[in-house]
Amino acid sequence: MIDRITVDKILDAANIVDVVSDFVTLKRAGANLKGLCPFHDDRTPSFMVSPARNYCKCFACGEGGSPVGFIMKHEQLSYPDALRYLAKKYGIKIEEKELTPEEIQSRGDRESMFILNDWAREWFRKQLWETPDGKAIGLAYFRGRGFRDDILEKFQVGYCPNDKAHSLSADALKAGYQERYLVNNQNEMEPRLSIGTGLSLKRDNGELRDRFFGRVMWPIYTVSGKVAGFGGRVLDAATKGVAIKYQNSPESIVYSKRKELFGLFQARQAIRKADLCYLVEGYTDVMAMHQQGIENVVSSSGTALTPEQIQLIHRITNNITVIFDGDEAGIHASERGIDMLLSEGMNVKLLLLPDGDDPDSFARKHTATEYQQYMQENQVDFITYKASHAIGAKKGEPDAEERLVHNVAESIAVIPDEIKRTIYIRHASQQLNMPERLITAAVNSQIAKLRSEKQKELEREQRKQQPDQTTPATSNGGANTSVPARASLDRTGKTPESVIAQILIRHGEKVMCYIEDENGQEVPLSVAEYISYSLQDDNISLQSAICQRLLQEAVENAHKPNFQAEQYFISHPDEEIRELALELGPDNVALSKLFNVPESATLSGEEDKPAEGSDLRLEEIVPNLVATYKLSVVKKELQDIIAQMKLPETKANKEKYRQLLAEFTEKNQIVKELAKQCGDRVVLK
Repeated sequence: MIDRITVDKILDAANIVDVVSDFVTLKRAGANLKGLCPFHDDRTPSFMVSPARNYCKCFACGEGGSPVGFIMKHEQLSYPDALRYLAKKYGIKIEEKELTPEEIQSRGDRESMFILNDWAREWFRKQLWETPDGKAIGLAYFRGRGFRDDILEKFQVGYCPNDKAHSLSADALKAGYQERYLVNNQNEMEPRLSIGTGLSLKRDNGELRDRFFGRVMWPIYTVSGKVAGFGGRVLDAATKGVAIKYQNSPESIVYSKRKELFGLFQARQAIRKADLCYLVEGYTDVMAMHQQGIENVVSSSGTALTPEQIQLIHRITNNITVIFDGDEAGIHASERGIDMLLSEGMNVKLLLLPDGDDPDSFARKHTATEYQQYMQENQVDFITYKASHAIGAKKGEPDAEERLVHNVAESIAVIPDEIKRTIYIRHASQQLNMPERLITAAVNSQIAKLRSEKQKELEREQRKQQPDQTTPATSNGGANTSVPARASLDRTGKTPESVIAQILIRHGEKVMCYIEDENGQEVPLSVAEYISYSLQDDNISLQSAICQRLLQEAVENAHKPNFQAEQYFISHPDEEIRELALELGPDNVALSKLFNVPESATLSGEEDKPAEGSDLRLEEIVPNLVATYKLSVVKKELQDIIAQMKLPETKANKEKYRQLLAEFTEKNQIVKELAKQCGDRVVLK
């Protein structure tokens, strides 16, 4: 439990620009900053950050939040763990006792798995440096490849012994970690992503066996530095007859190979500083380049490049240089990734090492100066790269030139920016010695083909979804009980209830008027309290559960020192409330035109405008708003009564009919009174 004083220190220290900049490269846009959204496949910057309001918002997917909310969403942490993350970032001390195994379990599956992985990282590291086998086998392997000790420590490499008497599995159980997090367990919500780290394998007899026994180990970090999984390599002396030298942690709720890049945690600052990322294949390639003084490098961990990995890089830089081995397999691997990188809007260059070399072996043959010089002098754009390889193969293949043009056109066609496409078409014309119009025609033909394929795919998806789009039958007077409570809120701010939510978020703590207490003294009445008391007078409540929570918490906190409803709800531990606060907050949705409330500033990149000013007449707006909401509720009740009175079984039951008629008369009078307050006319059918 983190005490309130410490929480306030964390919230005061957390700066949205600092926090977001750890994951996204931001550029100035007026008084705000913008970058590529980390929550969806964003190709044009739509993620806006407001230093003045200390929160962020994506205008494409709608994600955003305060510093705490951003970390919760990005790192998939609970509210307390997000606070701990920020406390560590800003050097704020939190006094907490060491977790017991029971407390570890209570932190949830994801956090428990991260904790276990971090323990395993340290266990592997100690085996490498402190045990005889680790030194003789694991450490000898790394030093045999020329790695310095500081590089080994930088990447926290380790060793997993092939020793049944001394295993990670046994030590983890002794340390209080649960078996369910050591092995893989079926995840009912997402069968492909298991619960459990997979550090151990369970045999038929119930015994646990280390997954990575006899391997040197690399921890694989998330962007923020959590250990998501591991990669292990069988040592050279043990590779005979082994089909797979490298093995990774299994897919789980904390680790997916296609969504992680080895070395990104260590490289992110260097990538941002150089505005360039080098992409290589293996773990040792990354380490070798760091040893040569080149730190802006990541690895796809030996897998084919994925869109998720590209997006991780693109949030930090637009520029990438792909480095692959100089053999035929390396050439094919680099070509597969070119179009994916271009389609994400990246500026792509390629660098092929001499045949037979990879970044690791090449580093061992050259000094740091020679290595860096070679990289600077041998990077080429994808057109030059493709042209040089195709021309080399053209002699025995008469149609090679035609294939080259179409190959280049296919790559240019996936580039999303039209200006960049035009520049590359001109460059291709010069490189290939072809008329520009022919290249343009080939590119346009490929674009049309891609659009047609995309349209067909969209139509297929729509056909799949059509059966799910039917509206289920409803009961309870037409209310669809399967719809979440939040769905009843109109996000445009046009329904009375959604305007109440806006008022509570923006002005819930403000004094609307003064009333006399039982001692005859004047006391302030907040907006939230007025709304609550007024609804209670007529025994009416808010229809959506989330709106009712907003009202209740605004009333409870209204008179607490320094309480500000907007900041309170934007930083709320409940994700649903945070999101609603951002959607209906002052930067996103204007108050209903019905109340003539001035619109406030937006995150549009322009200079911040003044917030709603002193001409906001809450003493007029709020009573009118509450009356309007009451009117909508009572009208609905009146319509339900009319519907029941029309039923044949009701007409046959005279007592029931008389009761309904009395209710109708009472409700109809209330409607008329409320309509006068709202200046409304009542028309019942």
